[in-house]
Amino acid sequence: MGILCSKFIEWVIEPPAALPRMRLGPESSDNPLMLQFFTWEAKHHELSWWKHLEAELPQLTKMGFTQIWLPPPNKAAEKDGRGYDAYDLWDLGEFKQKGLVETRWGSRKELLSACNAAKNHGLDILIDAVLNHKIGADRVERFPAVPVDEQNRLKDIGPEREIEGWTAFDFLGRGEKYSKLKWTQEHFTGVDWDHKTREKRIFRITGPGHKGWSRRVDRELGNYDYLLGVDIDHRHPAVQEDFLNWGPWILKTTGASGFRLDAIKHIDRRFLLNFVQSTRERSGNMKMFTVSEFWSGNLKMILPYIRSFKGETAFFDVPLHMNFYNASIQGFEFDLRHILRDTIVSVKPNDAVTFVDNHDTVEGQSLQSWVASSFKLQAYAIILLRGHGHPCVFYGDLYPNPECYDEIIGAGLKLLIEARKKFAYGQIREYLAARNCIGFVRPGDETHPGCAVVISNLNRSESFVHTLRMNVGIRYAGAIFRSFMQHGGRVEIDQTGWGIFSCFANHVQVWVPLEGA
Repeated sequence: MGILCSKFIEWVIEPPAALPRMRLGPESSDNPLMLQFFTWEAKHHELSWWKHLEAELPQLTKMGFTQIWLPPPNKAAEKDGRGYDAYDLWDLGEFKQKGLVETRWGSRKELLSACNAAKNHGLDILIDAVLNHKIGADRVERFPAVPVDEQNRLKDIGPEREIEGWTAFDFLGRGEKYSKLKWTQEHFTGVDWDHKTREKRIFRITGPGHKGWSRRVDRELGNYDYLLGVDIDHRHPAVQEDFLNWGPWILKTTGASGFRLDAIKHIDRRFLLNFVQSTRERSGNMKMFTVSEFWSGNLKMILPYIRSFKGETAFFDVPLHMNFYNASIQGFEFDLRHILRDTIVSVKPNDAVTFVDNHDTVEGQSLQSWVASSFKLQAYAIILLRGHGHPCVFYGDLYPNPECYDEIIGAGLKLLIEARKKFAYGQIREYLAARNCIGFVRPGDETHPGCAVVISNLNRSESFVHTLRMNVGIRYAGAIFRSFMQHGGRVEIDQTGWGIFSCFANHVQVWVPLEGA
């Protein structure tokens, strides 16, 4: 009884981790891997984006990817909108709304064809769910509102007055197919435009039925319920009903296995937890995958959210991304022994989805914090080969594109992805040798050989070589390891499993058993 009580108390205090209870891809002995299949400016010169995705599926499967994170598939406010300017979640490129039938990414038919092909190739699809706001209303409405301080949303800076806001969503192209809800000002908490006075500022909608900002959101700027566009009131019963119906519908329609939840620090936590739990239950997919974007480099700000979601969602490891960014900016002055300090993966590895960059971190974007090429492959080696957290590769680093692609990085990234699939197995042993050179060993498992990895951020001439003595295990006694990132290197392993592994300055090197090539 005492043991059971202790375990119950431990569960209450420390909720279950997210990743072990979720599907990370088809059942396989190989490592799972996610790919974000888009950039902000992504377009194909010949195909729709969905057709481009379908054409790439065989190669992505071969490379070892198990999940594909799609851009928002819903109808956007603008003809060329990415879907984050969400107009109609129920329109996947089926109805003529906002000037065209297709979304930026293609038609509903093309989307469903790509999703079905992904399933046939053993790849899971993840839907980017934009549940925080709407943009692109069909007409204005008049209602009372109060202007608030943009730096402190809890502070009113003027009296209540009547404004005109773009808050009426009629969906004339779709009618009542899939959903009958027509959104009006009663379904929202705030806007950032008074059409009557042509004034741009944040207004909190008041009047009958309105409850103000949700209190169950991040406290940045006093209260961070409002982000952009027309802010949705997730406490409204009709809103909840519409979203709770949409969740299972989008999974069933596309065959997707889960979600990436956008901008959750601005969404009522109680609603969002209910959305995830309800969708999991109503879809019948108890291993539904969910990862949330809570954008903060401060681990202390994220940990309460991880706890409050009770293992229902993993979280993108933004603090780790910021460490990578800072390491790329500081160069050899950054101590590699601290690269995992104050990150989700260091304290809650089974709640962390690790990444190096994404569509928002590219130079010129809203969350610009691009990891420079000088540290890009080192960062990818850390998330792909260490074995902690669930890694996500960015399309912009893998595929040629005018926005952010580096050919050398792309070639090296493909090798690291291959190394993950073939060699990154077994309990990690770390060698934090020096501030500018660290290493680790993955000894392999019953079906995969292992690897040894050396990482440097030392700014020296290309001829400078680090050496690091590491033990790969007695199973490799007398074996030869070869360099995987470049040709020609060899390391002899002694009878106790030790070898001296090298790496050029400011590079990463992966060493693998010669017979495992």
